[in-house]
Amino acid sequence: MAVRSTAAPPTPWSKSLAEPKIHESAYLHPFSNIIGDVSIGANVIVAPGTSIRADEGTPFYIGENTNLQDGVVIHGLEQGRVIGDDQNEYSVWIGSNASITHMALIHGPAYVGDNCFIGFRSTVFNAKVGAGCIVMMHALIQDVEVPPGKYVPSGAIITTQQQADRLPDVQAQDQHFAHHVIGINQALRAGYLCAADNKCIKTVREQLAKSYTSNGVNVFEVDELERSSEVSSSRLGGETVEQVRYLLEQGYKIGTEHVDQRRFRTGSWQSCTPIEARSVGEAIATLENCLADHSGEYVRLFGIDPNGRRRVLETIIQRPDGVVNAPANFKAPTNQTNRSYNGNGHASSNGAGSGKLSAETVDQINQLLAGGYKIGTEHVDERRFRTGSWQSCQPIESTSTKEVVAALEDCIDNHQGEYIRLIGIDPKAKRRVLESIIQRPNGSVASSSSSKSFTSAPAATAPKTASATSTRLNSEVVEQLQQLIAGGYKISAEHVDQRRFRTGSWASCGQIQATSAHQAAAALESYLAEYQGEYVRLIGIDPKAKRRVLETIIQRP
Repeated sequence: MAVRSTAAPPTPWSKSLAEPKIHESAYLHPFSNIIGDVSIGANVIVAPGTSIRADEGTPFYIGENTNLQDGVVIHGLEQGRVIGDDQNEYSVWIGSNASITHMALIHGPAYVGDNCFIGFRSTVFNAKVGAGCIVMMHALIQDVEVPPGKYVPSGAIITTQQQADRLPDVQAQDQHFAHHVIGINQALRAGYLCAADNKCIKTVREQLAKSYTSNGVNVFEVDELERSSEVSSSRLGGETVEQVRYLLEQGYKIGTEHVDQRRFRTGSWQSCTPIEARSVGEAIATLENCLADHSGEYVRLFGIDPNGRRRVLETIIQRPDGVVNAPANFKAPTNQTNRSYNGNGHASSNGAGSGKLSAETVDQINQLLAGGYKIGTEHVDERRFRTGSWQSCQPIESTSTKEVVAALEDCIDNHQGEYIRLIGIDPKAKRRVLESIIQRPNGSVASSSSSKSFTSAPAATAPKTASATSTRLNSEVVEQLQQLIAGGYKISAEHVDQRRFRTGSWASCGQIQATSAHQAAAALESYLAEYQGEYVRLIGIDPKAKRRVLETIIQRP
């Protein structure tokens, strides 16, 4: 059994031998370490692997109802103090009702206010985080004061006061999520205290045995049921849990994406925080975070085959009305080669699709027709592709997927050896909502992963069509530049090294002031040369709506 709490060691700067002061209602796991002048308030829960070490910087204060989750480290420098809410000096002050989540680091001098949420692996050092702030995963907050009620997105690096002052406000759904975490951990605290009390746990076991027996369940099955309940979610159904379990057992990676109702029709999904979990419980916890972060939106779960680099089992698990669901009676597929899963979470047989079109393209057609959009096709030979001189194929008036697929196949047959692209058209706004190349001159039929829809794409899943392996841009990037300039959009670029790519911490190369694709291409090529060995992505910006319409990675390390 590990040491639970010890006095501070004698050092040149402190010989007080101060011991932790722990409220009797707090729960400290025996595999946590509490050293020195640490004051822990009522109803605090300290999870396994947590280290609270007030042996250099001292003292520490942890307010009531706060939870310190697995692997949290709290330490402080010998010099530097913050003023706590009681107007005394502390190396580290953490207020009441705060959540310091898995693997986070709070290093004094540091202040974390009441009702704060500090996400997985985030760091607060020589900084003050005001009350009610929510800091998401893998963030760094250093040398600043974050005003109360601010939201720090995942991967953010906040090291200047100007950055801290410009942070967005916390939204209602974020506050709801933070309160939910507090409630869950208070239930865990009560449960752990009960588990340590023989009389309490005996009563619970008797109640469980009686309950299972009355429902026709063998008492000897209790352990298995308890194991299953460890990963059952208060929001996710058993089918989703089984789907996650199956994906992990098969060696697949797991991803999640979200989209609001307006963009759902065009399939403009954005990635949630990457799931690096190795256990079902961790994966479910991250899934719940995505659901909470994007309540009122569609959220879908999918598996990623790391060998074939393809998606499997795409399933919508949340809808805007708040319904969290999964395919009824999920069972592990026995033959994945016969089925693909489309963007709306329904399975479709490849045999029912097109011989020339991929399942993803058929899925795009379904989504466009369901959204009331018209569909068109265009073709161009290699010589005219560079100038963007596309010509229309036969107009498509049908609203039947089968007939639209047939028309697309006719266009492909009639223009072998040329580029062909699928067009989605909003008949009311009279504008294009999707442009996706579905055939190339070498005869390959592209999937929707090569779509160039002018909608926001997450960095981690940005289209690969515009990759550039040297300082020379390929024709597709030039075409994108032409379309952006013709549409009146602004152009810029961003770069990031391999280490920070995982957290999405892109840095701006600068806005490109160009009136022609040639000028823009020249500026982009200079960035590629300047940031060799890094990721570089092209950005299209709508100056009126003040939002991004395109993110495309054009260079990889």
